[in-house]
Amino acid sequence: MAEIRIDRVRKVFGKFTALKDVSLTIQDREFMVLLGPSGCGKTTLLRCIAGLEYPERGRIYIGGRDVTDEPPRRRQIAMVFQSYAVFPHLTVFENIAFGLRMQKRPQEEVKRRVDRAAELMQIGHLAERFPAQLSGGQRQRVAVARALVMEPAVLLMDEPLSNLDALLRLQARAELKRLLQEVQTTTIYITHDQVEALSMGDRIAVMQDGEIVQVDQPTRVYDDPMNMFIGGFIGSPPMNFLKGRLLGVYGATEVSVGGQTLRIPGKLATAQQEVLLGIRAENIDALKQPAPGSIPARVLVIEPLGSHLLLTVDVGGELAKVATRTDFPVATDETIYLQPEIGKIRVYDAQNENLITAG
Repeated sequence: MAEIRIDRVRKVFGKFTALKDVSLTIQDREFMVLLGPSGCGKTTLLRCIAGLEYPERGRIYIGGRDVTDEPPRRRQIAMVFQSYAVFPHLTVFENIAFGLRMQKRPQEEVKRRVDRAAELMQIGHLAERFPAQLSGGQRQRVAVARALVMEPAVLLMDEPLSNLDALLRLQARAELKRLLQEVQTTTIYITHDQVEALSMGDRIAVMQDGEIVQVDQPTRVYDDPMNMFIGGFIGSPPMNFLKGRLLGVYGATEVSVGGQTLRIPGKLATAQQEVLLGIRAENIDALKQPAPGSIPARVLVIEPLGSHLLLTVDVGGELAKVATRTDFPVATDETIYLQPEIGKIRVYDAQNENLITAG
């Protein structure tokens, strides 16, 4: 078992609190993604789990064992860094074998395990090459193979794909997900790329200012962000937020937005409360003619993106993004009508920016 439990971990650097009593449980063999912008504390948390940083408060458990005071070498972990950190003077084979040689493993075992790791990463044919002779994607595979060859209980990955170009990153993402499904090692993966997080993780833990603000399955984090920060951070384009006011509650919630009244299922809050309606670009239908419940908007920018058009529109002085079909007839400065999918609207408190759930 390699369940990881982080219990109220706090880490301070001088006057800056990097982690604010963070608690999180990662299940055995789970692929957990830590997602957040630069400076949110995700790398600090990973380094605490690895034993490279010592928390001022809190405990860390791996496989039910308290490892807070144990050095990294006793934690049964392996780490893949953003820079890969492969040794330039060693061949691919010797790079992968390095940790096993430090443990003074028999040569036969070293060769067997290195060959297996190289086969998994599809780099066996590169065994005699040096890192300078490899592409960025190949060096990344060497770094992952070097971690896997140690057969760790826990694999920690700190933005391992960030140095790759866009196309190679797409390929490496799919390969890495396939590989980790095969080896079934408990994995914590750090990224600031929300596409990576959504496509790879079993669950996502979103971090903001040293705290975990939401932990859930990728689709839930995308569809039901717990606050406006998450909705604005995850998604391309990010979630739209339009000012509104609750008008009344009659088994449903009526909201005034853009001069129109929308009826949202469920009792959300007290009438006359100022709110923000969150709706994603792909959940808004663009119409040429007004329809019941549609909101007038002026088209400012049209961006053809191949699979769809992305429109930037003005809704009563607020900007919003709308995704529509490529053959939608539209021109700049034209008035169109937006019909949001009611079931996809999320209502946020205008004061604290947190999601208001149906009561």
